[in-house]
Amino acid sequence: MFRSFLIKYGEIGVKGKNRYIFEDALMKQIKYALKKVEGNFAVTKDMGGRIFVEAESEDCDMDAATEALRHVFGIIAFCPVEHVEDKSLDNLKEAVVRFVRDTYEDRNFSFKINTRRAHKSYPYTSMQVDAALGEAVLTAFPETHVDVHHPEVDIRVELRSVAHIYSKEIPGAGGMPLGTNGKCMLLLSGGIDSPVAGYMTAKRGVILDAVYFHAPPYTSDRAKQKVIDLARLVSRYTGPIYLHIINFTDIQLAIYEKCPHDELTIIMRRYMMRIAEHIASQNDCLGLITGESIGQVASQTLQSLYVTDSAVSTMPVYRPLIGMDKQEIVDMSEKIGTYETSILPYEDCCTIFVAKHPVTKPKLEIIERSEHNLDSVIDGLLEEAYRTDELVIVGKD
Repeated sequence: MFRSFLIKYGEIGVKGKNRYIFEDALMKQIKYALKKVEGNFAVTKDMGGRIFVEAESEDCDMDAATEALRHVFGIIAFCPVEHVEDKSLDNLKEAVVRFVRDTYEDRNFSFKINTRRAHKSYPYTSMQVDAALGEAVLTAFPETHVDVHHPEVDIRVELRSVAHIYSKEIPGAGGMPLGTNGKCMLLLSGGIDSPVAGYMTAKRGVILDAVYFHAPPYTSDRAKQKVIDLARLVSRYTGPIYLHIINFTDIQLAIYEKCPHDELTIIMRRYMMRIAEHIASQNDCLGLITGESIGQVASQTLQSLYVTDSAVSTMPVYRPLIGMDKQEIVDMSEKIGTYETSILPYEDCCTIFVAKHPVTKPKLEIIERSEHNLDSVIDGLLEEAYRTDELVIVGKD
């Protein structure tokens, strides 16, 4: 049973003199992910920038560690690895034979040895090591054969301060380590899109806060719990999410009473954006995130998005799904494990107050004129909405 993993990263490797900042951020996230796994793990980095996860106690749950590492942004792949202190060629031969025996029960495969020397002072070239280790494997396991072009098993040997032997790569989440690109506020609903938007933004190193607009009694506590559950599923990748739950009922009722019904959705979206911006500005966020894609519904035409964004005065609005088809979004939600929760039949506040025939090409001046119908009440309703802010910290432990 392997006791160590070699961590592979992608974009971090081209960060030049700042690479160590991203490596350190990745190590921090790995340590955080492994805190919930039974046993003690050490996360270390060698001089060449290689990051290793080592089991330090016998009770380490390596299967749970594997699952935890799958969810760490910044890791493109990780490899169960065997360390060999004695790098002499004879000892490496024994180690590679032992590695193949322990790793593969069925050894009827083609293979290739791929040696990489970090220190050129090693007395043999990479090709000489490849040949010697390949011969050792062929001698020990005659059922194997060498194929240097399309091997079924690629056995990699890295010669550093110690030798590292591995052959299997487990795909990681990719992206950039959390915390390397600031923090944003996600407008989270109970639908399919917004959890995927949060995931995709966090994958670029952005920490997430979130806001959910609840409308009791028109939306049930089950709808609220559904959103909390979605935040928890996303937090497997992002770490803790500070979820702000805002009571939006009175604002929606006022809009319904005082504004044209074909404009209900766009005006509600504008007030959601205003509230989200207010909360974001108080929590050091650098932008808002939504799950909209062009043309998916009436409120997501270019004209609607333009009018919606006009309600935000100081922050950019990020829409990572903007060019995706619905099926692509569904596929991503299935991949990250949010789809089955998103399709639970608990309505959120948007669907309850949707117009039968919503305007699809709103004009900003007309929408702003309609909003003046709310002038006598809206300031007080906004202040009351801010006071209802219920903070739920999701995924902390």
